[in-house]
Amino acid sequence: MTNFFFEMIDTPAPCFFLVAGPCVIENFDTTFQIAKTLKTITADLGIPFIFKASFDKANRTSVQSFRGPGFDQGLSILADIKSRLDLKVISDIHLPDQADPAAQVLDVIQIPAFLCRQTDLILAACRTGRPVSVKKGQFLAPQDCKNILDKAAFTGNPHIAITERGSSFGYNNLVVDFRSIHILKQMGVPVIFDATHSVQLPGGGITSSAGDRQFIPTLAKAAIAAGAHGLFMETHPDPAKALCDGPNSMPLADMTPLLTTLLAIKKAAATG
Repeated sequence: MTNFFFEMIDTPAPCFFLVAGPCVIENFDTTFQIAKTLKTITADLGIPFIFKASFDKANRTSVQSFRGPGFDQGLSILADIKSRLDLKVISDIHLPDQADPAAQVLDVIQIPAFLCRQTDLILAACRTGRPVSVKKGQFLAPQDCKNILDKAAFTGNPHIAITERGSSFGYNNLVVDFRSIHILKQMGVPVIFDATHSVQLPGGGITSSAGDRQFIPTLAKAAIAAGAHGLFMETHPDPAKALCDGPNSMPLADMTPLLTTLLAIKKAAATG
């Protein structure tokens, strides 16, 4: 059976797929407008698109940080947006018992980086039969992802992808080793690059994570040139006012020119 993620880019023209949206569901209106804008942009550019927004950010730095509307309300919002805009949607789960009800709404289930070694969570997500994207933990070497893939294979679900999002580099910093894209591809798995969390400075704001969004385009270009199958990006109309991960979110107004450039790089890399 063909992997869902490979199917998304099974087109004659060199392309990548995009997973994008706000870090967290802030409210219906903002989330809907971001989804609508991204659908228009990706349709115009011919980029396969999955809309991403979290219903609960369970790994926030501070107990005071905004986490989102929660499981039930968040899934309801995603279901409404999915129906109105005819979109595929993805969100992350944190507990095994969330897998089955989430799979009733989500087209793709995401496993957060901090939870990528949680066997019961991975098994529960994969047993739903939904495609599953596992974020590679900041503490893992790319070779370690073979164990994640073995867990997924144990369930018989072939629709698995690994998302590279940088590795811990001292305190409050991440660095991306682009060799990991090649290493992961050698495992026969679709590879997604998270261009926004890779510029995060975990805990760098003391009671929150910081980030440096100026480097998002640079890392995204490098990842596409290195052969990533998909790109993950968090985006917001006004990142300075975003309730979560604003410092490492891409301004929504800048998405079209960046994606246009990335398509040109993908084409050049495919023919070079």
